Amino acid sequence: MSYEDLDVWKRACRLSCEVYTVLSRCRDFGFRDQITRSSLSIPSNIAEGFERGSLKEKRQFLYYAKGSLAELKTQVYIGQRIGYIHTERGCDWRKELDEIQKMLATLIKSTEP
Repeated sequence: MSYEDLDVWKRACRLSCEVYTVLSRCRDFGFRDQITRSSLSIPSNIAEGFERGSLKEKRQFLYYAKGSLAELKTQVYIGQRIGYIHTERGCDWRKELDEIQKMLATLIKSTEP
């Protein structure tokens, strides 16, 4: 199975695109750069893990994706609090991140020996 067939990868890509689009006009370059990097890191690490040679490496990159997800969720929360992200959109993103997190956990479990 290719990573491109995974719903978790597709959903993470869509969310990353949305984060980029919504925050493209954010004047706080540091915040915008950090949040877009963490959003991009989730699907990128899923893809990289699937292209690695061993199950151990695959699992490690899935854990990297999970870590990036937690980073993004934190940044969305902070973005809401400081007014960079509208409350409703931030709540939607965090709900989507919760769903992606569950999907990642299932995927990680499938790589356990």
